[in-house]
Amino acid sequence: MNKKQSSFGDTWRRHKYKYMMIAPFGLIFFIFTLLPVLVSIVFSFTSFNMVEAPEFVGWSNYLNLMVYDPIFLTAIKNTLFFAIITGPVSYIMCFLFAWMVNDLPRIPRAIMTLVFYAPSISGNAYLVWKLLFSSDSYGWVNAWLMKLGIIQEAVQWLVKKEYIMPILIIVQLWLSLGVSFLTFIAGFQNLDKSLLEAGAVEGVKNRWQELWYIILPSMKPQLMFGAVMQITSSLSVSQLSIDLVGFPSVSYAGHTILTHLHDFGNIRYELGYACTIAVILFLIMMFCNIVVQKLLRKLG
Repeated sequence: MNKKQSSFGDTWRRHKYKYMMIAPFGLIFFIFTLLPVLVSIVFSFTSFNMVEAPEFVGWSNYLNLMVYDPIFLTAIKNTLFFAIITGPVSYIMCFLFAWMVNDLPRIPRAIMTLVFYAPSISGNAYLVWKLLFSSDSYGWVNAWLMKLGIIQEAVQWLVKKEYIMPILIIVQLWLSLGVSFLTFIAGFQNLDKSLLEAGAVEGVKNRWQELWYIILPSMKPQLMFGAVMQITSSLSVSQLSIDLVGFPSVSYAGHTILTHLHDFGNIRYELGYACTIAVILFLIMMFCNIVVQKLLRKLG
């Protein structure tokens, strides 16, 4: 025991300034990330409405959610379908656009980086799509199609069930060139150029071989971070659906897990049930992140 205490004391004396420097971040991470997760897990086993004290109900919330809540099952189906398409496609888009932009001279590269990144930080900029797909003849898409003679009357783009999910996917892909795109740009900028030169000497014949054998293995940290960000963003869509197709959407065609959480947490104030939804979403995200990270570790 004394030896362990001595070892801890020696370690603290050697690295105390490092511990002190990371302490503010560690405290913030604990208070605003780890603690809310732990509290949500605890509340998920209770009935809690913010007025009365939480009442322990065991697994009832999970049973009701998975067995007796058909809208949640629809939300899971919509969310997974949405994520399976937007996650990989937006991830590949971020990487390919970063790859192309990286070859530009410095000033054009900075301009194109801003152009691609701007939609993700522009707040309600996606509302321009609401104008595009407006369900009357003043909507730009309807106006163009009617002018070209393709349709005779306005299409109810944001009202008909069959159009809602495709439109949400298109808009999400437009918004998805955000942090992952910047991360990949940074990865390309910090790539060791000597590796490319060595590859050319060793017989790398074209850019695709250079990408597969040199660039991808060298950018594993950026690829993993980008994957985590894309998985998180594709599984946590809510405000986009609410603003574009309303809440609730027609036949719940745009209903997602996070929208369901918003319903019970911010409207009905059934916080125990909302925490259960949050825990399920957290577990889905964790599972997807673990699978993707294992796949990326096999590179190189």
